[in-house]
Amino acid sequence: MTIARTITGLRTIADHFDHVLLDQWGTLHEGMTVFPAAHDCVRRLHEAGKRILILSNSGKRASSNQRRLATLGLSPDIYDGVLSSGEVTWQSLKARAQTPFTDLGQACFLISRDGDRSIVDELDLALVPDITSADFILLAGLDDSVAEPEPWRERLTVAAVRKLPMLCANPDLVMFGVTGLIPAPGALAAFYQRLGGRVSFIGKPHAPMFAAALERLGHPSPDRILVIGDSIDHDIAGGRAAGMLTLLVGAGAHRETLAGSHNVAHAIRQVAGADARMPHWTVQHLSW
Repeated sequence: MTIARTITGLRTIADHFDHVLLDQWGTLHEGMTVFPAAHDCVRRLHEAGKRILILSNSGKRASSNQRRLATLGLSPDIYDGVLSSGEVTWQSLKARAQTPFTDLGQACFLISRDGDRSIVDELDLALVPDITSADFILLAGLDDSVAEPEPWRERLTVAAVRKLPMLCANPDLVMFGVTGLIPAPGALAAFYQRLGGRVSFIGKPHAPMFAAALERLGHPSPDRILVIGDSIDHDIAGGRAAGMLTLLVGAGAHRETLAGSHNVAHAIRQVAGADARMPHWTVQHLSW
């Protein structure tokens, strides 16, 4: 199996790429402030002429994510934009140019966090309060209080029997809640699948997210794009499937597994499980 080469910072591989697809949580920040070394790295990448697109599995629109990053200390002046899975979903719902979006009706049962409706703003949709009158389910986010899948069983069983399609705009399986790690939208979508429901995922590691990123960058050669993230399941697997270069940040999602290993390279191989999911490089923290 391929072995990921450990580097101390991006300066050692800067000649290998022209564009960066950069993860947020666990890579840039953990909800409080942008890590100082990560901020310096983004600034130096920008000064080196690299195009930087922040790629997030957030079910909220790109503008919302950009405002949040600014409050955490990352100025929009040193990167080239945000592409969230919520933004890709919104654009696809507006265009209705390809499946599964061409086959959806207009009556939408929206599940979102904090009552956020930006993912349906200005779209030709009718939001319905009851799943029994919906044409499809749009899962954009989950409040902590309703994150556990089991209480959704009755409603989602009805939806599955009705063969309602679900769009999941955030395929993450876990998220940080007030009490610690709790199920994320991807876990509820997987629960719906187990009930017999049909789900289309928008976000890393799925192809629509990386296709949208390529389009946003102007369709450069994928092998000149570096995907940076802390999740083998999302960032690395998605980047590899898209033919891109990949860099795993070890201090993120897999930090407990990697920290407890005497052989980090072996631990990464164990988590990846296959060459197609192996990062090209690994670094402990995002740094230049």
